[in-house]
Amino acid sequence: MELLHQRCAGLDIGKKDLKACVRTPSPSGKRSRRQEIRTFATTTNALLELRDWLVAEKVTLVVMEATGDYWRGAFYLLEDCLNVILVNAAHAKGLPGRKTDVSDAAWLSQMGECGLLKASFVPPEPIRQLRDLTRYRATLAAERTREASRLEKELEDAGIKLSSVATDILGASGRAMLTALIEGERDVHVLAEMAKARMRPKIPQLVEALTGNFGEHHAFLCRLHLERIDQLSSAILELSTRIEEQMRPFSRQLEQLQTIPGVGQATAEVIIAETGGDMSRFRTPEHLASWAGICPGHHESAGKRKSGKTRHGNRWLGGALGTAAMAASRTKNKTYLGARYQRLVPRLGKKKAIVAVEHSILTATWHMLTHDVDYHDLGGDYFTRRDPTRAMRNIIRQANALGFTVRFEAIQTA
Repeated sequence: MELLHQRCAGLDIGKKDLKACVRTPSPSGKRSRRQEIRTFATTTNALLELRDWLVAEKVTLVVMEATGDYWRGAFYLLEDCLNVILVNAAHAKGLPGRKTDVSDAAWLSQMGECGLLKASFVPPEPIRQLRDLTRYRATLAAERTREASRLEKELEDAGIKLSSVATDILGASGRAMLTALIEGERDVHVLAEMAKARMRPKIPQLVEALTGNFGEHHAFLCRLHLERIDQLSSAILELSTRIEEQMRPFSRQLEQLQTIPGVGQATAEVIIAETGGDMSRFRTPEHLASWAGICPGHHESAGKRKSGKTRHGNRWLGGALGTAAMAASRTKNKTYLGARYQRLVPRLGKKKAIVAVEHSILTATWHMLTHDVDYHDLGGDYFTRRDPTRAMRNIIRQANALGFTVRFEAIQTA
C-alpha cells in the first residue's frame, strides 16, 4: 500500500504512561521500515521529551486515539509544532489477536502512514474553553433538576401534594410555602394564603394539597435540598455571565441562530461552542448532521437495508438541539418546523419526528452561518402550498371517516 507519510508516529495513551511508535524509512535504503518504540510518562516534562524526540525524528504525522480525557495533555503540547490528529478508537480498532499497548501504538502508526485514519474535530483553544463552560453549565442544570426531583420526593413522602396544584414548586408561591413549612408553620390556611398572582384562585386546592404529615425530618431534608438548589442556581448564573463575555466575538452568529423557532440564547451558545461557529470544516449540511449524530444510519448488506438507527454523535449538541426541537414542535402549524413535526408524527412517531426537526434546525444553522443570513421561515402552510392535492385528500379521508362527503369548489376572485 502506498505510504502517504514517510515519517509517522502512533501514540497509545494511558493514565500514567504512553507508548510511542515511530516508523521511518530504513537507513539501508531498502523497502523495509525502521520502527522504534519508547515509553514515556504522561507528566508535562515527559511529554516535552516526547515532543523533542518526535521533532528530532522529523515526524510529519502523529496519530493518537481519543481515550477518555488522557489524550488532552499530549495533544495540546504537540499540536503547536507537529501535525497531530485525534482519531475515534472504533475507527482504529486492530485485527483480532494479540493486543498490547505496544502493538496498538504500532498499529496506529501503520494506519496513519497509509492515510487510513480520519481526524476527529478538535476545536482551537478559545472554543475549547467555551465548551468547558457550556458543558459544565448543562451538567449543573441537570443536577439542579435532579435535586428538585428529590425535593418533590420528600414532599410526597410527607403527603404534601404541592406539585399537583403548582406548575413549579420552586416558583415564588411554592418557595414561600416551602420556606414557611421548613420554619415550622403547619396551618394549611396560612400556607395557602401565601399564594401569589395566578395561584390565588387555587387557594382551596392548595389547602387540600398542603394537608399532610410534614415533620422535623422532612423539614431538615427539604432545607438541604433548597440550599443545594440555590447553590447550583448561583453557579449556573456565574457560568452564564462568563459565557456571555466569551461569546462576544460571536454576537452576530448568536443573533442569527436565535431567529430559528425554538432556539434560545442558551441553545445558540451551545451550538457555537460545539461547532466552533465555523461551518467551513463541514462541507455540506449533511456532513454536519452526520457529525452531530442526528441523521439516519446507513447499513446495507446483501442488497437489504438493515437498521437505520442514528449513530453516536455529540451528546451536548444533541441535547441542546433536542430542547430546541421540542420547543419548535409546540408551535404546531404556525412555523415550518412545527408543521414538519405535525406532519411526521403520525408516520414516524414522536421520537423520530423530533430527530427530523433537529436535523432541519441544524441544516438551517449550516446555511445561516455559511452565508451569513437570518432564518427565513417557510411558514406553517408550506406543505399545504407545496402539495395542495395531498392536503385535499387528507381532508376527504378525515371527512369520510366521520361519515361525510366533501366537495371542493374553487373560490372566484374578482
